[in-house]
Amino acid sequence: MQAGVTGNTPDYNAGQIEVLEGLEAVRKRPGMYIATTGSKGLHHLVNEVVDNSIDEAMAGYCDDIKVTVRADGGVVVTDNGRGIPVDIHPKYGISGVEVALTMLHAGGKFSNKMYSVSGGLHGVGVSVVNALSVRLEVRVRKDGREYVQTFSRGKTRTPLRDAGPWSGAAGTVVTFWPDAEIFTETTEFDADILKNRLRELAFLTHNVTITLTDERTQPPRQEIFSYSNGLTDFIAFLNKSKGVLHPTPIIYSATRDKTLVELALQYNDSFAENLFTYVNNIHTTEGGTHEAGFKAALTRSINDYARKAKLLKDNESNLSGEDVREGLTAILSLKLQDPQFEGQTKPKLGNSEVRSIVDGVVGEALSIYFEENPSVARRIVDKGLQAARARLAAKKARELVQRKTALGSTSLPGTLSDCSWKDPSFCEIFLVEGKSAGGSAKQGRDSKFQAILPLRGKILNVEKARLDKMLANAEIRSMVTVFGTGISDNFDIEKARYHKIVIMTDADVDGAHIRTLLLTFFYRYMRPLLEYNYVYIAQPPLFKIAKGKTVRYAYDNAELERVLDEIGRDKVTLQRYKGLGEMQAEQLWDTTMDPEKRTLLQVNIEDAIQADELFTILMGEQVEPRKEYIYAHAKEVTNLDI
Repeated sequence: MQAGVTGNTPDYNAGQIEVLEGLEAVRKRPGMYIATTGSKGLHHLVNEVVDNSIDEAMAGYCDDIKVTVRADGGVVVTDNGRGIPVDIHPKYGISGVEVALTMLHAGGKFSNKMYSVSGGLHGVGVSVVNALSVRLEVRVRKDGREYVQTFSRGKTRTPLRDAGPWSGAAGTVVTFWPDAEIFTETTEFDADILKNRLRELAFLTHNVTITLTDERTQPPRQEIFSYSNGLTDFIAFLNKSKGVLHPTPIIYSATRDKTLVELALQYNDSFAENLFTYVNNIHTTEGGTHEAGFKAALTRSINDYARKAKLLKDNESNLSGEDVREGLTAILSLKLQDPQFEGQTKPKLGNSEVRSIVDGVVGEALSIYFEENPSVARRIVDKGLQAARARLAAKKARELVQRKTALGSTSLPGTLSDCSWKDPSFCEIFLVEGKSAGGSAKQGRDSKFQAILPLRGKILNVEKARLDKMLANAEIRSMVTVFGTGISDNFDIEKARYHKIVIMTDADVDGAHIRTLLLTFFYRYMRPLLEYNYVYIAQPPLFKIAKGKTVRYAYDNAELERVLDEIGRDKVTLQRYKGLGEMQAEQLWDTTMDPEKRTLLQVNIEDAIQADELFTILMGEQVEPRKEYIYAHAKEVTNLDI
């Protein structure tokens, strides 16, 4: 038995690997299995391999996982679990390793005999990684021997061979190199994206240490994630830059009908809600029945206590779900045997019975806690009451900016220069800093599909304001009206009037600040715009270089040097743009707005936890975390206008 791993190991052999169908479709339609062949899908490959190791850890047979990004672009995932079976499968006549790596829906996770719970529910993980890798090598260490087999694009390259005696811990080592024919956008892994997921898994999985090593840097960068207090440590991490209402998180766990429900929550003094839900360590980004059960129990329990403690008067309405979740940071983690996920990438849980299980467990936890901690309960209720008063004020403000039905349509803001096309999928709107730049953009645009909304000054920092105060800001009201989606809990992505929202600000400190304020607003109150990849950042040039009749543009100092080297440095007229308003309409179109020539940066949320932390640090009330962040990252600044 391995050090740190307890329990008797059941007989795990190739006969227990069940095969449902073949592998051929994966390379033809990879998006069906990893959602996208962009950066997100690329990193999903690592998640699939690591999830297999985590399943071993949840079963009690693994406590050490290592992920290494090699200098040549490959990734190595090593664990000290039981090792993939190497004996011959009784039905298919090949080794368990080859079955698991080359056959879709093959694994020991379908009957609950080998794994009572599993994140890799569909059993396609490692085989899909194999199919989408130009090369994959697996090393299995068990029974005192090491076995090696290699594959390429899902096909067996070399047979499983016995590589000789092995005196170290048992386990599996999977090394793979993603296929550039599939991942045409990029095959380069982002260490920060990997770090965020591995840290999350370490918080959620008891008694496991996960090490990330990036060999592409010199010296290699290494980070170790191990959290003995689990969800308590997770909550502390999420709230580290926030002022908390109660110093100790509410922690509770219980098992109902073979489903383990673990809960951790803590309120802070912000106005944002952060609820993260997991099923078998898979982040269910779109929620599901477990999230619905949690929200129902939270709202009911707080209202029940408020009534019992006479904090709500008889003539007052109950607090809404939105009220009681203001300032909430919560983690809900479930372990269950037969989760019904929607889609291979598992964003939403569908098990109907789970709602009542979670509702019961959370209701029980909060009832006990409120009775034993009345002072904390009163602070939570009081925050909800303040949120309710703000909600009623916001409702009145929201009614001023919501678009009415066709029978009583309100006019769009007079500052908007709308486009003529009505299909949102072809329409884009530029949020332009300043009246002067707005005028140039209006003259230079293609009015068929490009709308212009000039912004006057800096919008409100919504990180420090509730919805009612926010909607009193004229620029925010204009955006809500123009986008057509509504806001906060009333947001509806289907009503979006534009599928491209382009932030176009000056390339200076003020422009960067306006951009950050807008992104904070979108993240906190219109997050689906980011999740559906509707938000972009324009890249206007910094320099105009003229020599004779030749006119070139440069977007940074490095490009300026390249242009000057190409055209020569004598008799050159160089203009440094201080703002968009200095550019003529045709110049703005040619460099920044023309779809054939422009460069747009798409804004997306690779990791909601990291995004929340960053917005809190940069835009929140706490000064010290912001200072620490600036000190830590000052050397990374490459372009700072003063």
